[in-house]
Amino acid sequence: MSDGINKFLGDTPLRVLVKLVVVSILVGFVMTLFDWYPVDIYFSIRNFLLDLWRSGFAALGRVGDYLLLGAAIVIPAFLILRVLSYRR
Repeated sequence: MSDGINKFLGDTPLRVLVKLVVVSILVGFVMTLFDWYPVDIYFSIRNFLLDLWRSGFAALGRVGDYLLLGAAIVIPAFLILRVLSYRR
């Protein structure tokens, strides 16, 4: 069973625990240095996704506007060309 745990963790549990503690201290130090907190990171990601969601639908609305504007020219031109080529 310990071979399965070692394989899953990538090393012995004690060494993995020591590595995690060291990395946690370093990350905590860097986060304190930049005055970052986990809740701030959460809200930053949340706000980024909400802004992306809102601007994504705004972009789709602009695509719809472009489609209608282009269709106002393309559809009549297509119909005129089809009518003129139908005579031949």
